[in-house]
Formats: sequence, structure tokens, C-alpha cells
Amino acid sequence: MSFTEKDLKQIKDRNSDLLTIQNQIENFKTGFPFINAVKAATIGDGIIRLPEEELNNYIRLFDAQAPKKSLVKFVPASGAASRMFKALYAAKEEGKTDKSVEQFDKEIGKFAFYSSLSHHLQEHSLQHKLEALLGKNGLDYGNLPKGLLEFHLYPDGARTALEEHLVEGALYANNKGKVRLHFTVSPEHKRKFKALINQVKSRYEEKFGVKYNITFSEQKPSTDTIAVDLENNPFRDGSGKLLFRPAGHGALLENLDDIKADVIFIKNIDNVVPDHLKEETIRYKKALAGLLLDYQKKIFYFIKRLEKPDPSVFMINKAARFLKNELNVDPPKGFRLWPAEEKLKFVLAKLKRPLRVCGMVKNVGEPGGGPFWVANEDGSVSLQVVESAQFDMANKKQKAIFENATHFNPVDLICSFRDHRKEYYPLPGFRDDKTGFITEKSQSGKTLKAQELPGLWNGAMADWNTLFVEVPLITFNPVKTVNDLLRKEHQPE
Repeated sequence: MSFTEKDLKQIKDRNSDLLTIQNQIENFKTGFPFINAVKAATIGDGIIRLPEEELNNYIRLFDAQAPKKSLVKFVPASGAASRMFKALYAAKEEGKTDKSVEQFDKEIGKFAFYSSLSHHLQEHSLQHKLEALLGKNGLDYGNLPKGLLEFHLYPDGARTALEEHLVEGALYANNKGKVRLHFTVSPEHKRKFKALINQVKSRYEEKFGVKYNITFSEQKPSTDTIAVDLENNPFRDGSGKLLFRPAGHGALLENLDDIKADVIFIKNIDNVVPDHLKEETIRYKKALAGLLLDYQKKIFYFIKRLEKPDPSVFMINKAARFLKNELNVDPPKGFRLWPAEEKLKFVLAKLKRPLRVCGMVKNVGEPGGGPFWVANEDGSVSLQVVESAQFDMANKKQKAIFENATHFNPVDLICSFRDHRKEYYPLPGFRDDKTGFITEKSQSGKTLKAQELPGLWNGAMADWNTLFVEVPLITFNPVKTVNDLLRKEHQPE
């Protein structure tokens, strides 16, 4: 692929990597391979179910360890709220109403944002309400990110999704009164996020007796992927410049890689509930973090033993059993017959990886990825979070495995990428670059092909050590459409 001097300057100015761009163009030509799923992960076979006593033990373990650990809550918050209002936009711009629009109109007084909205209502026709909610002369919710929308109503007023994360942070990501939160935001919304933080921070610090350390980052332009036309040639805009597009949430791996902490809690901005329903979320967040610290201690024990001069065959085999039985990494066929030094090399490589504990909820028909056992290129089998688009649905066996999933991924992760020497694993080195997505988009009336990087909790973490734990459904209450806020889980007690 030949680029002009002008192209090369544009690539350099973006801090993009020429070889990476050439690889992206190659991906457009070849497509991404489907994963090779072995089976769905289920309770007792890849998914841990914590009995009450064990749950409480892990909570106590975390509470004891938290004061000695650096904690941070990492919240992807750059998503625009516009998709929440798809049906309302159709009603506003085309006069198309459906049952969801009728429900919105009928129950408008139940939304937490109704008090703010009412200041913009001079009349009560549906069109006026929609203009007041979505338009620039009203609340402008159609142009805001979800984090800045008022989600829940309390006796002292409404609380935004961002504020609910401040509350959660104080309740589990709390190290001796210090609470660190990191939000990934869009450049155009950063100022409004900061303004809201400045407005409410002291109130929550006083309420919970904490001090917040809140930071923001933006998706790095260098992670954008190049767009191509239908012949896989670089797509150019009206001025002849190469077109780059944001590469989906997988690009946030670079932002996560910049975070330095012992324990990182990851949760989407829209998955929050009012205070009266938070207890189970808090308990399970702490329990999963306790489980992560427990397993990390075991991993470090084996690494230190295996790094000693001439580790015994007994210790190598013991570590291999731990890898298989507790870390869910099945070695390649014939592993039992490998020479000791080859076994040692394999086991150490698998132990020396970032660690994540992923909450999984029972499958109730929600779209999204799920927990599966997947065959890897090196012949091993391990646990992965896999999206439906990664499955070859034309393959009956693979389709059946996908349809047999009992659980799905609510994006409820506790991570650590510190190693046994208290240094940090470089996260891009543990990504599977063959798990991206290609979609068709349009620009100025022309069709183009766009590419997404491997998803943050799919391919971007494909080479991590992974534990799946069943969590209660109440811990998963995302807001995908505005009417989700009318569900009892988002209403006052």
C-alpha cells in the first residue's frame, strides 16, 4: 500500500503507526477469523458460584486488604445518549409514534429529569416535550453523554449516572477515605463532566467522609482505525485526506494501560441503580475483588517457586494442575509427555499475565457477549468473553454452542495487571489482534468500510487469566432506552 508524503505526514501528526495501518488494511482484505468455541462456560465448568459463607469470606478478605492496596474505579463514559432516544427522535422529526413513545408521554412525570424538564415546558403537547428534552434550547439530552443525564430521583433531588458512580466508588473503591475514579470521555463533553464534578464533589465527600481523586482521559487519536472504500483502498474525505474513525471501546485498552493501581474495578456508565438497591452490587464487587486478590496470591506463589534455580518436577506439575483446575487453562494435547523444561516454559508464560475476575449474570435474552471455553492458537483452551459476531453462525456446531450459553457478560470486571515484582504488564501485549470487527458506514453519501479494534473485554483481554463468577441479576440494570428508567429498578423505593 503506497501512501503519499502528505499521507505520511498526516499519519505521523496523529501519532499513528504506519505498520499498524497497513495491518488494518490487510484485515479489510482478509476479514477476521471466527473464534473456535469448545463449549459454553457453565456453573461448575468455568463459572464459579459463591455460597453465602464463601461470599462473606471474600468480602472480609477484601475489606482487610483494601487499606493496603491502591484502588481505582474505571468507567467508560464516552458513549453518547442519542441511541437512548431513537424512538423519540422518530416521533419528533417524522411524527412516528409507537407504544414506547406513548409510554414516555403518559409517564413523563416519573422520570428523574422531569423537574429539570418542566422549566422548559411552556405547553404540554408531545412535540413540545420532545423539543424541550432533546433540543439545544431545552435540556439538550440528545447531544449529551449518558453520564450527564439525570437517572434517579431522591428526596433531595435528581442524581446523574456519573454521581451514582461517585457513590459506588465511596462504597467499595475506598482506600482509607481516598476514592479514585477515572472516566473515559469524549473531547466535546469533557468540560461538562468537569463542571458537574466541581458542582457535586464536595457534597458527596461530606456525605461519605471521603476525598475524591477524579481523572479523565479521551480515546487516543492514535488508536483510530483507517477507513477504506469497497475496493479496500484508503477512503479519503472531500479534501483528499485519509479518513480515520474511532475504533470502538477496544481502543480504551490504551487508557486502561495508563492506569496504575493494584485493583481496578471496571463498569459501564449506565449500569447503576438507586441507593436502596445498591447493597448486592457492593457486596459482590467486594467479594470479586477479594477473590481476585486471593488468586493473585496463589499465582505469585507459583511464579516465585518456578523462578528459583532448577524447580522440581513435582512443583512444575503442581503449578500445571493449578493452571488447569483453578485458572481454567487446559494445556495442549500431549502436554503430559512434554519435557520438564518445556512444561516450565509453558506454565510460567501462562501464569505471568494480567488477571481479571468477570461477573456473569444468568442469560435472560439480553444482547451481548457471554462466557465460553475457546481454543487458542497454541493448542490450549481457556475462558473468553465472546460476542455473537465472533461466532460462525453458519456452522451448526458453533451456533449450538452459542445458543447453549447459560450466562452473559454484564461488563462487571475486577482487574489487576501488577506482576509479582509490583511492576505492570504492558496490556497491548496481551491482546488478540485477530478479533476485530468490520462494518459498513457512509460518509458524504459514499459507502465505506470501518474497523473496530478487539473489544475491551473480548479480544483486548483475550490473553489474560480469567475467572468467571455468577453475580445476581440485580447488579445488571443498564439503560439502553429512555423508558428503561421507568423500570422499578430505576425508580424511587
